[in-house]
Amino acid sequence: MSTAAAPFSVDGKSAIITGAGSGINYCFAKLLLEKNCNVVIADLGLRPEAQKLIDQYTNQPRAVFVKTDVVNWDQLTNMFDVAEKEFGGADIVCPGAGIFEPHWTNFWHPPGTERSKDDPHGTNGIGHYACLDINITHPIRTSQLAISRWLNPTPTSKAGKSSPSNPKRIVHISSIAGQCPTFGVPMYIASKHAINGFIRSLAALEPAIGVRVNGVAPGVIRTPLWTEHAEKLVMVDEAQDVWVEPEEVAEAMLRCVVEPEVGGGYVMEVLKGATRHVDWRMDPGPQGEGATVANRGRADEEVLEWLAEEGWGVEKRK
Repeated sequence: MSTAAAPFSVDGKSAIITGAGSGINYCFAKLLLEKNCNVVIADLGLRPEAQKLIDQYTNQPRAVFVKTDVVNWDQLTNMFDVAEKEFGGADIVCPGAGIFEPHWTNFWHPPGTERSKDDPHGTNGIGHYACLDINITHPIRTSQLAISRWLNPTPTSKAGKSSPSNPKRIVHISSIAGQCPTFGVPMYIASKHAINGFIRSLAALEPAIGVRVNGVAPGVIRTPLWTEHAEKLVMVDEAQDVWVEPEEVAEAMLRCVVEPEVGGGYVMEVLKGATRHVDWRMDPGPQGEGATVANRGRADEEVLEWLAEEGWGVEKRK
């Protein structure tokens, strides 16, 4: 863990946030705009609340929407081009778009089976799981693009070249899933373990070139990622379980950006009313309200029912 050589304020800065059309990322975009930071909202579409931000913030600060499929690398490059055109670049990048291993890209529904949309034959024989493309490859590629832009600014760039005296920020969204196993969604679990490792591995960038890479690891968050997905919501017992509100996570993300003690390589767990640093050595795991779902066993039972079906995993021939 490291600390920045220069203080960082979001006031007057610009940000790119993927997945900001809804949920946690929308709340982070809203918070930055309230603090006079321009925002490029990159997503496939906008929920009404995100469209309201676009309509509301048209002067300074401004919110700009760019339609982006985060698995398309050309479109990731384009969102940086839009930030350059509209704001002279970005000082803060949040590759926040992610999914929770839905049935259409799920380990327990292999490519080629009825529920899966993943192609069993790939492209020229090279296969992809959409879950991993969105949750791992997209934040890694976005981070590469951000670092490259900061090391090689254009003559018209307002963001300038990154350095300890001109710091930049990359904030990832991990999960408490990056600390523990879950039988029903092993690819999602693997993706969040991967993001935690990625964040920690880039800690040295902050003292070297002024780029801080860190992130948040939320618990059970009341967002559409949970509330609009029946396969996930079945695990929640509203009488027992406690939701963490997305605004709490957005505030933690802001801390990752501005607080000197929350340096590069830092993974910040966000539960109900509490945050803590998640170390990679001897960490006790998530504990507290917002860390558990009482009915997780129901999802496990459903997986075992799928495995009992005749011909599990056999590709459906056309």
